[in-house]
Formats: sequence, structure tokens, C-alpha cells
Amino acid sequence: MRHHEIVISRCVGQTRRTDCVILIRIMPTSTVEDYLKQICLEQDRNGGEMVSPGRIAGALDVAPATVTAMMKTLTESGLAIYEPYAGVKLTPAGHKLAMHVLRRHRLIELFLVRFMNMDWSEVHQDAEVMEHAISDRMLQRMDEMLGRPSVDPHGDPIPNASGQLPSTAGDSLLTCSTGVPLRVSRVTDQRAEFLQLLERHSLTPGTLVSIDSRDELAGMVLVHPDGQEPIQLGFDAAARILVERRPVED
Repeated sequence: MRHHEIVISRCVGQTRRTDCVILIRIMPTSTVEDYLKQICLEQDRNGGEMVSPGRIAGALDVAPATVTAMMKTLTESGLAIYEPYAGVKLTPAGHKLAMHVLRRHRLIELFLVRFMNMDWSEVHQDAEVMEHAISDRMLQRMDEMLGRPSVDPHGDPIPNASGQLPSTAGDSLLTCSTGVPLRVSRVTDQRAEFLQLLERHSLTPGTLVSIDSRDELAGMVLVHPDGQEPIQLGFDAAARILVERRPVED
């Protein structure tokens, strides 16, 4: 089981301020890790702002009251800041733990695809279980075997060993320019049926594509993968596929 150290500084005394540094060794449960990871992901989608408990409840498929109770627990542990009617956000300590969970999850997904020959549409649930069980030593070995990758099979960035996450700002098939050479870089919807749809139409990360047209009235985008027939995607689906400009040498 992994241990994480959290340093908490308090001020005590009435006549002068005295800093008392308390070193606490904790073993976060898999439930705590799930909450930290989900809050982190929702914060990232929300521009770093506070996240409503309702969004966390929906993502984890739990009752709102359960989320509220956990938010209070995380706040008492110094891992989150919870404000009723405003939402929750992670503290630096909570964010660090969340990054370690996210790193384990994404490295495991890539390992399962590359070495276990599993399909990219089926590794998410297995990684959800394994991320709480593997040791740091095993994770380091996975990282070495994979060649210290920067992204997982879906194009999601992998935090490094220090918990730093590379920036991945970019356009989606909904917002990018039409008629320019592009490369699929990331898929943000990891439902198995959505990933299988993209694979059938050659819209996986690394695929070269271009946008033939975008119909605002119909809410449709005509996407043209290189060497394949064009496919129409609705705006909602197009927004979940991120792209980058294709280098000139391609």
C-alpha cells in the first residue's frame, strides 16, 4: 500500500505565533483516490474553478448526499476546500495525490493496450481497479517498459513522476478550421461504444484528418480521415475529439 506525506502548518499561542509542523502519514482508500481524481478532472474541465457536488455525483454515480459527506471528509483531511452552495476544489496536497492516481491510471491503460493486446475501448474499467493496487515499484517498471510515454491510448496526457501534467490546450473537430491538415491528438469521451465508433471510422489518436465542411444549422461536421470515406459527426461528438495542426513534413 502506498503512503503519502502531507505537511500541515498551524499557528498556536495567544501572545505570539508559533508554527507547529505536523507530519502525517496517511493511506488513502480507493474511494478517496477516486474522489480526488474525479475532482481533479472536473476542475480541469472547469478552468480550475470550484466544482459542484452534483457533477461529482453524476460522474461517480453516487448520491449527492454521499458526495457532500466525502467533501467534508476531504476538507478535514486538508485535501480539498468545500464551500456549501459554491462547490469543491483540491488543495495543493489533494492535487498532488490526484496526479499520482491519474498517472497510475493512464500508464496502466497504455500498458494493457501495448503489452496485453487489449482494445483501447476496454482498458478504462480495468485501470480503474488496478490503479489502487499496484506498487510504486511496479509503476516505475511499467513506465520504463513503455519508454516513459507522455500520453495514454486515448491521447490523455500522463503526469510525470513529479505529478506535473503537460499542457494540452487545443482545438476540437468542432472548433478547428476547415480545409487544413490535422491530426487527431486526444479523445475526451472514453465510453466503450464511442471509442469503438471512432475506431471503425479511423478517428483514433494519430490519424490524419481534415474538415470538409461544418453545417451550423444541421449541427453536423463532415470529417475526412486520410485514405477513408468522409464521415458525418454531430457537434457533440465532434467536440470530444481534439486535434492539432499537422506538421508540414507530413
